[in-house]
Amino acid sequence: MHFSYLQAIVTGLIQGIAELFPISSLGHAVLVPAWIGGSWKVFSTSSLYLLVAVALHFASAIALFLVFRKRWFEILGGTVKAFKRRNFRKVEFRVLWLILVATIPVALAGYLFGDFFQRIFAKPIASALFLTLNGVILFGAERLTRRRHYAPMEENLAIATRVSTGQALVIGVGQSAALFAGISRFGVSMSFGMLRGLSRTVASDFAFLLAFPVILGASLSKLPKLAHGELSGLWGPVFVGCIVSFIATYFSVKFLVRWFKTNTLIPFALYCLFFGLLSVVKFGFFN
Repeated sequence: MHFSYLQAIVTGLIQGIAELFPISSLGHAVLVPAWIGGSWKVFSTSSLYLLVAVALHFASAIALFLVFRKRWFEILGGTVKAFKRRNFRKVEFRVLWLILVATIPVALAGYLFGDFFQRIFAKPIASALFLTLNGVILFGAERLTRRRHYAPMEENLAIATRVSTGQALVIGVGQSAALFAGISRFGVSMSFGMLRGLSRTVASDFAFLLAFPVILGASLSKLPKLAHGELSGLWGPVFVGCIVSFIATYFSVKFLVRWFKTNTLIPFALYCLFFGLLSVVKFGFFN
């Protein structure tokens, strides 16, 4: 199968930018090649393209960890101290508990229905429909919660104080929808958090932390397949794509952390609605 360095660079950019921007990296990884056509479209319908996506997701996970490394070291270190002192009211232990609770639904959904999601992965019309739905979810979350404001608080403390176990579970269930290419993992997690009573700032902060174990876990579960030699001859482009994905993820997350302190999901919602509906017309009526 042909996969050029230029295609790898563009795919890496799509993954890096769209993974944490609430516009769905998987949806764009399907739709952009379908729009452009040619050898890239052919390659995007193969099983090898899914392996490339796994590698790019792993690069994004590393970048995401580096951005929040201080927070993660605090959470893990605080959890160890909580066990040593048997003080399970520590903020860091509480935050890790909430992340685990919110990760369980998507892990179960991926395990039970993974083959189904892989079968519909490369279908542009499905991605177009789910991208449109993603826009509706983002827009609805903002419109239904636009008057909600809370006093600022230290990040881990805000999550530990304002996110309940029930809210974390609902956010995790919502995050499971991102297994459909076109639904943004970050966007749906943040939207469900806002709809369950969280402020935009707390919802986005929790969604950022929640993204790392999910992306890492999904990547690690598929990485053994990369060692079987199926990508033989494509390692050069895949490596370049991973570097681009890492860099794009790092800077996009840095940007979004600042963005959601004062700005809304509305621009991303409008983009998803526009590109999603345009793609529905393209692949539903003229393909």
